[in-house]
Amino acid sequence: MEIQFQEGDYQQWQADILLAPTLEDGFALDQYPELDAACPWLAVAPAMRDVRHSQGELAIIYGHPELNIPRVLFLGLGKKEDFCVETLRLAVGKALQKCRELRLSSVLLPLSILDLLPCGRNRLVEEMVYAANLGLYQGNWLKQKDEAAPKDPERFSLAAKTLPQDIRNAAQRGENASWATLLARKLANTPANLLSPAKLAAQAQSLAEASGLGCHVLDEQAMQDIGMGALLSVGQGSVNPPRLVVLEHAPNAQAQEPPLVFVGKGICFDSGGISLKPAAKMHQMKSDMSGAAAVLAAMNVVARENLPKHIVGIMACAENMPGGAAVKPGDVVYAMNGESIEITNTDAEGRMVLADALCYAMQHYSPAILVDIATLTGACAVALGDELAGLFSDDSPLVEHIRAAGQTAGENFWHLPLWKNYEKKLQSEIADICHTGPREGGAINAALFLRHFAGQVRYAHLDIAGVDWQEKASSLCPKGATGFGARTLIELARGGLQ
Repeated sequence: MEIQFQEGDYQQWQADILLAPTLEDGFALDQYPELDAACPWLAVAPAMRDVRHSQGELAIIYGHPELNIPRVLFLGLGKKEDFCVETLRLAVGKALQKCRELRLSSVLLPLSILDLLPCGRNRLVEEMVYAANLGLYQGNWLKQKDEAAPKDPERFSLAAKTLPQDIRNAAQRGENASWATLLARKLANTPANLLSPAKLAAQAQSLAEASGLGCHVLDEQAMQDIGMGALLSVGQGSVNPPRLVVLEHAPNAQAQEPPLVFVGKGICFDSGGISLKPAAKMHQMKSDMSGAAAVLAAMNVVARENLPKHIVGIMACAENMPGGAAVKPGDVVYAMNGESIEITNTDAEGRMVLADALCYAMQHYSPAILVDIATLTGACAVALGDELAGLFSDDSPLVEHIRAAGQTAGENFWHLPLWKNYEKKLQSEIADICHTGPREGGAINAALFLRHFAGQVRYAHLDIAGVDWQEKASSLCPKGATGFGARTLIELARGGLQ
């Protein structure tokens, strides 16, 4: 769907339908002069008496079919005191799905309508563009094309007498954020036979070339040469070898600055290895690379927007399979930093690939800030459910930055402790460290293991297990991968991290 801009007198605006997000507190048409001028027939439409503007309501009012704007769709947002940006996002996603159902090709939003809503106009424009694109995502690109199925609207127009550049910039930010979320979503929804570590690395290279990112891919020989035994151990049971993808945005003025580094878990399929998972829902393990997908998507937006910062993204990609060469419980392998790791459960593979990726970041970039993102532990999903991701850090300002970025993105994080007393639970009798602790406190134990390989740098671990996949469709996402995390990373990159 193309985002367009219509400037000029209200009578010149044209679209199949006009969107009017409204609050129920004392609604009156004279509060909306642009709406009244563009669609004067609303004042005499009997159906207006039936519109309640209550939260979640969609009400279409029809005018004459030959009018420039023959339909108005009211998006009920409820009472002003209850308004939040997520309410608007959900309403817009639902509205665009309705427009597709009605086979409409053009949608128009008068900007003056937004002035009666809480938040600034620019923020609301960004969120409406973001939500409009998310609402139209279906995830059915592998099906044969159904020519009879309704098609997405072709145009989403922002309309005003004049459209300043800041409005256009806000719309572009919303479009970039939605592109990233939908890319992360599509990658995580792609079956593992179509997206091996090598194929994911190839996609990263192609996208990087298009956006102007630096991209370097390490194959299994290159990883072996630098001692990445932890990452290699995870992939050794699969016929599809692992890859490490390094993406870099380094504008000339910032190229020598210590970077912000994102590290993403990219397990393209997780069978559990020798510690085999139960069969139920194992097909969802194609999305165990959601962290790497979020990093790839966010880094491409960083390059598109040419942010004046040095930012690096690292994707640790492998398949965890129970082949004849697979790593076994009880094995000891060596991480890139030379430390030996005892493996007690091969289904705790994500922390192994991340350990080497964190070592790589430390040795090659000396990061200012290091943030990893991973579908890491079922324990985190059990603790926080399907609406909150876990945030582990002992850096209070960084915690607040991440929570604020997530709130802006509509992605919520809950701060959990890096409880140092639990470090002793990772002690091994035969190696420098054991990669798992007891079942109790499992998410904390995993975070402490990763913290061990991040050294003394400012660090945060984002555990997105539980929020990367949803079982029930919403107006912003069908059943399947959510793309969670991509927009939070973008907001962190855009923001003023100190």
